[in-house]
Amino acid sequence: MIFRFANPWLLVLLIFVPVVIYVYFFRWKGHLTPVRFSDTGLVASLKPTMRVRQRHVLIILRTLAITCLIVASARPQAGTVTYDVTAEGIDIMLVLDTSTSMKAEDFKPQNRLAVAKGVIEDFVRGRSNDRIGLVVFAAQAFMQCPLTLDYGVLINFLEKVDFGLLEDGTAIGLAVATGLNRLRESKADSKIMVLLTDGVNNTGFPDPIPAAEMARALGVKIYTVGVGKPGKAPYPIDDPLFGKRYQYIPEQIDEGMLKKMAEMTGGLYFRAKTPKMLADIYDQISALEKTEIKSEQYTRYNELFWYFALAALGLLLAELLLAHTWFRRIP
Repeated sequence: MIFRFANPWLLVLLIFVPVVIYVYFFRWKGHLTPVRFSDTGLVASLKPTMRVRQRHVLIILRTLAITCLIVASARPQAGTVTYDVTAEGIDIMLVLDTSTSMKAEDFKPQNRLAVAKGVIEDFVRGRSNDRIGLVVFAAQAFMQCPLTLDYGVLINFLEKVDFGLLEDGTAIGLAVATGLNRLRESKADSKIMVLLTDGVNNTGFPDPIPAAEMARALGVKIYTVGVGKPGKAPYPIDDPLFGKRYQYIPEQIDEGMLKKMAEMTGGLYFRAKTPKMLADIYDQISALEKTEIKSEQYTRYNELFWYFALAALGLLLAELLLAHTWFRRIP
């Protein structure tokens, strides 16, 4: 709530209020016509009546009325501030590798896929006003969740992502093309794709580089993320005879290809060697791709002068009524 006067310079008239009081007490009162008595002894012994003690009420009412009229003329106003906020959202397609190599447990105590799902969930919760979709892939690719503003639904679909939904393999180019098929219909000013994988493209059509060329033609920026520690990683194997055991598999990330895809589209390549690095990468991407929010402030003022005008009128009427009744003087 904002309070202001539309004509504040009129408040300078308030300096005449003390003048009115001065005139009443020191000038006007001295010029009253006295009533003469032959003997005032009896009168002097009388105590002042209630009416006499309240004789200054009239000047008080008049002074308050003048004050209210001056304040009313200055036009007091009460304003309410409102904001008109518009957000230009970004369309984001998350592309997640679910091939069996993501079972590697170099991000202990969880495997790569479980850690990636947790980081992606945090990324989604940190956004607002953006449409986000999810593509999962192995040897094939499919749209797990179309572009949506309902992040609860998206996270629900993300939680259901697991191994075995698709034939094993790594079809990076096909995954990108699947995401582009939705993004090409987007009317957003900014469209990005975040591709997370730990492998090398070994199946599917098109190949990753032609897919990146399509992304560039559609104005889609691709951020690529390679996950996995350098060297060999423990890979769990369920042996029906000896139970769960581990086999060490070598790193197979095609960093050169992922870097080229990102560079071609104006994006960046990141390498996540630990769960913390992966979380930091998605935080960086989130910071790089900020939703543009425009805010315009409006202030609406309501006139309050009539409150003071009515108060002044009421005070003047009260003075007039009392002057001709309770405080009426004999000439």
